[in-house]
Amino acid sequence: MKEIHIPDVMITGMFISYRLCRLLSHEHTDAEIYTIQYAVKDMAHLTRYNNEFAPELQRQHKERYDGKYAAFRSVMEVVDHNER
Repeated sequence: MKEIHIPDVMITGMFISYRLCRLLSHEHTDAEIYTIQYAVKDMAHLTRYNNEFAPELQRQHKERYDGKYAAFRSVMEVVDHNER
């Protein structure tokens, strides 16, 4: 993920940053759970990513990691933050 998939997503130029996180406390004690959050400038960039880049990148991801992951996608709006 860190060497191939995430760089491939970022090189599209549609996202301004990403966060790869590992859940430390969760109910599935037999598995490690990671999340990836991509920050996008605006919805136009997300729409373009979904139309032009996502299908092929998701196909490659499935081919590379089939049976080793579960995925769901959601879109969140930042309402407030305290980052500098």
